[in-house]
Amino acid sequence: MSSSTASDTNKSGTATASFPPLASKDGEFRRQVSSFRDVVEADPNAKFPAEAGRYHLYVSYTCPWAHRTIIVRNLKGLQNVVGLSIADPVLGPNGWEFSVPDEVTGAKYLREIYFKAEPAYAARFTVPVLWDKKKQTIVNNESAEIIRIFNSAFDDLVEPEYRGVTFYPEDLRAQIDEVNEWIYDTVNNGVYKAGFATKQEAYERHVPVLFKSLDRIEDILAKSEFLVGDRLTEADLRLFTTIVRFDPVYHGHFKCNLKQIETGYPNILRWAREVYQIPGVKETVKIDHIKQGYYLSQISTNPNKIIPLSNGPDLDSPVVKPAKRPY
Repeated sequence: MSSSTASDTNKSGTATASFPPLASKDGEFRRQVSSFRDVVEADPNAKFPAEAGRYHLYVSYTCPWAHRTIIVRNLKGLQNVVGLSIADPVLGPNGWEFSVPDEVTGAKYLREIYFKAEPAYAARFTVPVLWDKKKQTIVNNESAEIIRIFNSAFDDLVEPEYRGVTFYPEDLRAQIDEVNEWIYDTVNNGVYKAGFATKQEAYERHVPVLFKSLDRIEDILAKSEFLVGDRLTEADLRLFTTIVRFDPVYHGHFKCNLKQIETGYPNILRWAREVYQIPGVKETVKIDHIKQGYYLSQISTNPNKIIPLSNGPDLDSPVVKPAKRPY
């Protein structure tokens, strides 16, 4: 999830202009490509070797892309290995803000961390960010890659029960990659293509595609416990953070209103409850943050800053017991 670009604000963090438009002239929303794409490796001679306490993750509970990294950090037992800082829920004119200056860098705004890494940085200031405290730079700001880093790079540093736990098993990688590709384009990013469209034609182009994919997911989950067979993989975690926001945010705020998850997709709802109830997941879902973040930040979509009452379906009940340990 992004904030204003570097051109909108000087490096001291003072706003000089409003947010740039998220959609292009044709009314289409096009997501920015992440700029920092290094990896942490178990090899001690690597550019960024895995070390306990060396790396720090910057997120917002609002953002679905950042949310997936928080979940994997929990499920891999990395809480004492990789630090965590949470930005305030509302995205203001200076971008992501910390109520108290960040304990690692002293930054008040996330943009300051970007400028520490690259003084000439001129793109959007997005979360998540994986920071190297030793080299004082950003390792990676692409959520799909950060969850892969967390999946395996720190295995020698976690408690024995987490070693070898993988959400990207070798025997399922081709299937996971295939599922990730169409779900990212039409669902994870599809809700944004609809919600940030500025022309009717663009909006109408993406909403039917989104719901066609949700129907496809519903069919998969009617036959399978998870998206790829009978085990939890990164494909499930990447989708979950969109689904948990769907009814309380995307259905109304982004006008993705052909169906709701709670009333229109019973198998997706069963699956969402099962994922939510896995130990380590529930505490990452902060619905108040999510609703504040969307409804109070995106003023062009919600100019009166009204926050709807509904939090979406109850994911605590009924309890969904997995057929076996899901991962």
